[in-house]
Amino acid sequence: MSKEKRTKLNRLITGWPRGTVSVTSHLNRQGISHALLNRYKNSRWIRPVGRGAYCLDRDRIGWTGAVWAIQTQLGLNIHPGGKTALGMRGYAHHLSERPGRIFLYGGPALRLPAWFERGNWGADILFTGTGLFPDECEDGFTRFDERDFSIRISAPERAAMEMLHHVPGRITFEEALMITENLVSLRPGIVSSLLEKCSFIKVRRLFMYMAEKHDHPWVRHLDLSKVSFGRGKRLVVRGGVLDKNYDITVPSDTDEVLF
Repeated sequence: MSKEKRTKLNRLITGWPRGTVSVTSHLNRQGISHALLNRYKNSRWIRPVGRGAYCLDRDRIGWTGAVWAIQTQLGLNIHPGGKTALGMRGYAHHLSERPGRIFLYGGPALRLPAWFERGNWGADILFTGTGLFPDECEDGFTRFDERDFSIRISAPERAAMEMLHHVPGRITFEEALMITENLVSLRPGIVSSLLEKCSFIKVRRLFMYMAEKHDHPWVRHLDLSKVSFGRGKRLVVRGGVLDKNYDITVPSDTDEVLF
């Protein structure tokens, strides 16, 4: 191997955040040709993670390292949110969940890369391409730090509304009610802004119903003057009772869920 190629390899290895995936297009931009990638692969410096993506040969890769590549190298506005983001912040750790169920979110036009969809991440990946918030809405995001990298995830305010978007399908009403009980320190300014921008009436109503049910102190500081809750009834739980404040059907035994 020539000195130039050896220098290029050293630069690649030392600059590669441990625990992450790198996509071929990014590696090409760094001056690593397809021929060099094949040589590095055959020499066991790197190994493929599906078609068009690689990781260091002996590195341990999790789904967060793959999301890092999706966000930073592919520039896709896809992020962990909903119950997953709440769990990453410790709000859902006490609830039982079948292992490795990851909720990712993005705009309606976005799709996960094929190498990610087909990869073995030790988790069921549930991607929701939704217009829950406008694409330009940047409210309610935060960073989650791994050892050598960080990814963007939903902050609790946004994650709670993303979770409620799945009620009663992928998330049960009872589970969502128990998780929202933990959200005692949400920021009222962020909540107010997200409620105003949220596209789904059901999510707005359900969020406020649960927040008031738990009597969270931040509820009293919300500015709801620009928030529309729409008209008409919304069916949330079949066979439930109608909550007259928000015109949604809820279980008749919600108090028993909490105690």
